[in-house]
Amino acid sequence: MLAVDEQMRIISSGTASIVPADDLRRKLARGVPLNIKLGVDPTSSDLHLGHAVPLRKLRQLQDLGHRVTLIIGNGTALIGDPSGRNSTRPQLTPDEIDANAATYVAQATKILDPDATEVLYNAAWMLALDLKDLLELASRFTVARILERDDFTRRYESQTPIALHEFLYPIMQAYDSVKIEADVEIGGNDQLFNLLAGRELMEKLGMEPQVALTMPLLEGTDGVRKMSKSYGNYIGLTDAPEEMFGKTMSISDEMIPRYYRLASSRSPEQVDAIEAALADGSAQPYELKRQLAREIADTYHGAGAGDRAQAAFDRVFREGRLPSEVPGVFVDLEPGDDGTVYLAGVLRQAGLAGSSGEARRLIDGGGVRVAGEQLAPGCYNLDPRELEGAVVQVGKRRFARLLRGE
Repeated sequence: MLAVDEQMRIISSGTASIVPADDLRRKLARGVPLNIKLGVDPTSSDLHLGHAVPLRKLRQLQDLGHRVTLIIGNGTALIGDPSGRNSTRPQLTPDEIDANAATYVAQATKILDPDATEVLYNAAWMLALDLKDLLELASRFTVARILERDDFTRRYESQTPIALHEFLYPIMQAYDSVKIEADVEIGGNDQLFNLLAGRELMEKLGMEPQVALTMPLLEGTDGVRKMSKSYGNYIGLTDAPEEMFGKTMSISDEMIPRYYRLASSRSPEQVDAIEAALADGSAQPYELKRQLAREIADTYHGAGAGDRAQAAFDRVFREGRLPSEVPGVFVDLEPGDDGTVYLAGVLRQAGLAGSSGEARRLIDGGGVRVAGEQLAPGCYNLDPRELEGAVVQVGKRRFARLLRGE
């Protein structure tokens, strides 16, 4: 393994905090692989570039010779992580959680080395706890301690309800660390309280406490809120290369260095040079975004994906043409009594809108084209002959060719 100072330099690069750094140095000095923990709750079906920030740090640690334990939080997801929330998370059913988790490992191992990754599901030990066990764990924390977390403090002071089960979340995440005897736990910097709860519980149980290593949160494509599927500002790891490319091109010029720093494989020195070139005008933001978009597509879809995605992007946005391949979608084009088809319903069936209401809003906002023609606000019904075989475009990047279904 590399010398401790060199490992500390690599590990510290790009991190938000290491608590405490001296403990990490002591652990590294033993010269044995550390057990590095990351927990991910399957609250949606897709991982995104925000999730990839800690995953990339984990891969760095694997390359240094350390072991990774990836915990799929199918138990903690039953509670719902309150971090950063101003209200209680809607509770998911076990079936919803299992469906979301089905592809998590495949997505995570786009970045992680599967041979150096152990995958565990925390429902295995959480749901095995009896009341006596749960009371014993809960007795190790006080309400005052739990209320120290910023999100709970804000909700308490504003008299926003805090459900009792939410208090259990940091305790259960801490218990994960106890079960796997974690040396280090990684999370976003909004996770620091939960990570320190793990350290605290391990100490109280007479174990060597874990080190908390936090990573910066990646802002979404809007450049304002953290990347999240619920905010609609995410770039999913399973997005098609063309979608990844287009979403990356939509970020603001101000966000270019941040995305290079957190979502690319560029070294800190290379990103510093990019930032300086943007500041002195020697680099064009548009070209830097194209380079970044190609790199992101290549990372998750293999070499050459970025070039193909760029060609598709140019075809649509520079040349004003249709993509070379438009997926065909079977939809119900049976006319109603008035001889027309309700287009909002067709867009929902085609997966171009999440609901008929969203489809109507898109039409009213001028965001829908049929056969190249922009629909006027309120144009919700069309002759089925105009739709069959036609290419429908929603927004800038979503296309489908409508085919008559049974």
